[in-house]
Amino acid sequence: MKKARAAAAVTAAFAAGVVVGPLVAAWAQESGGRAETYRLLNLFGDVFERVRAEYVEPVNDREVIENAINGMLTGLDPHSSYLNARTYRDMQVQTRGEFGGLGIEVTQENGYIKVISPIDDTPAARAGIRAGDLITHLNGSTVQGLTLQEAVEQMRGERGTSIRLTIRREGAERPIELTITRDVIRPQVVKYRLEGNDIAYIRLTSFNEQTGPRLLEAMTRLRQQAGNNLRGVVLDLRNNPGGLLDQAVQVADDFLDRGEIVSTRARRPEEAQRWNAKPGDIAQGLPMVVLINAGSASASEIVAGALQDHRRAIILGVKSFGKGSVQTVMPIPGNGAIRLTTARYYTPSGRSIQATGIEPDIEVQASREQATAGIPREREADLRRALRNESRVQQPQAAPALPPLNLPAGLIEQIERVPPEGAPPFDVTKPETDHQLQQALRLLRGVAAAQSTPGQPVQRRAGR
Repeated sequence: MKKARAAAAVTAAFAAGVVVGPLVAAWAQESGGRAETYRLLNLFGDVFERVRAEYVEPVNDREVIENAINGMLTGLDPHSSYLNARTYRDMQVQTRGEFGGLGIEVTQENGYIKVISPIDDTPAARAGIRAGDLITHLNGSTVQGLTLQEAVEQMRGERGTSIRLTIRREGAERPIELTITRDVIRPQVVKYRLEGNDIAYIRLTSFNEQTGPRLLEAMTRLRQQAGNNLRGVVLDLRNNPGGLLDQAVQVADDFLDRGEIVSTRARRPEEAQRWNAKPGDIAQGLPMVVLINAGSASASEIVAGALQDHRRAIILGVKSFGKGSVQTVMPIPGNGAIRLTTARYYTPSGRSIQATGIEPDIEVQASREQATAGIPREREADLRRALRNESRVQQPQAAPALPPLNLPAGLIEQIERVPPEGAPPFDVTKPETDHQLQQALRLLRGVAAAQSTPGQPVQRRAGR
């Protein structure tokens, strides 16, 4: 208790701009004589005092302290950060399923704002923002020097107001200028339809508090529409940047009857956690394909990894983003919160996805350009200060082996890994132009046909 009070006094004194050598020394002594910690804390106090006294213009103490805290956190990894009171409120609203702004999930890379994924049916998606775009300017002013939170705050605003974005895009010769009108973002987190009256297609755009209930509603309605004709399920997680861990667990549980879903391992072994499935599969054992790509991250990878490890679904597409870390939001009363990376998560077979991603069982490219030009998509491993994959560092040759796919003979050979020459470009309003989806439908119908044909030979192979 005495140590906590001393540490709090040190923090308060720094915030007030007071050099507190004796106080810090006493705290360091109580904490076990950490002389180096004492020197570093004193360094912080000295620099803070110099800034307050000598900077060319008067500074705001709160802003300086918040910047220092944010620098401390963002220097750890790409996902830890400080949330001031306003940003924390915005995050809570977003988690509930609505927020104001443009409708993009972003991160920061080399000083620029990088788009992880546009959210469907939002101003950003309608304006043509793409995953991988780099936002270099906001209303003509560079984003260099802004924290991620500052840039996000500038992009958010009241409905009906506009902002001009300058974008650098892979393959574009010149920067792209877009003027986007802000709106209240209420993303439809679950979209669904019947494909050909026999396949349930369900797309999850993010994992917020609405995802679990909306998924159950979608499956119920699709069963009602299809009657007894339902032959399979496509779960589309492409460009889904993730979200709440509990919702990822719920979605995976919805399709599993038993077994582990995901586990997390923190700094201290006693803080490890594990989540298991409860009986009940909302798809009632129907064949499943999960679609993933480089924009599938975090919670999406938890779901894909769990269903892959249990061989409940075939994973089709290209390798996912590789964000296998857990962030805990820790409120600081009266001062927002910190978002701190506290654990790594592991699939049921013990795989860490951090910086590696989920490898599809069957790799299928979305376009010929991606396949022939080998256009790289930046993933978690490419981000500065990204956490290492601990499993690969400790046991570089020990990747857990998955059970083989149990597919009808010859079916994998029918899957077209690349769109054919002259195939029409992808149009989100025309499912027939979605090559990965069409291959998923072909796969499911092939499995369903084999299940209805007694004596059909089985092909056991990984399919990668």
